[in-house]
Amino acid sequence: MNCCCDSGKTNDLKIEGDVGADPIWCNRCGCNLNIEDIPISARLVEELSYWKAKYGEWIDWDLDKLVPNGVELEERFNQRGLALAEKVKQELDSKYKIRYVASTSARTYDQS
Repeated sequence: MNCCCDSGKTNDLKIEGDVGADPIWCNRCGCNLNIEDIPISARLVEELSYWKAKYGEWIDWDLDKLVPNGVELEERFNQRGLALAEKVKQELDSKYKIRYVASTSARTYDQS
């Protein structure tokens, strides 16, 4: 997998939601990877793409505040993300190290 590491390649990936980015990153250098370059099924690409589009639905971006039940929405997002990370692990077998990074933005807004 091509990334920004000195070697230009990685097999250490993380699944993480973010605004406007594909949900797969190099765990070493932080480079955002093109989901189409990951050797996973088209169905899983679709599931990950749908999931990433849900990132931040717990935040009212216009008012810059948490929506009602925002913490619960983020928790559901994280549960789905963890399940998808497991699917990625299964499809990639042992060729790649995969970890899931949960979103914590709702808790940050909740404390404001």
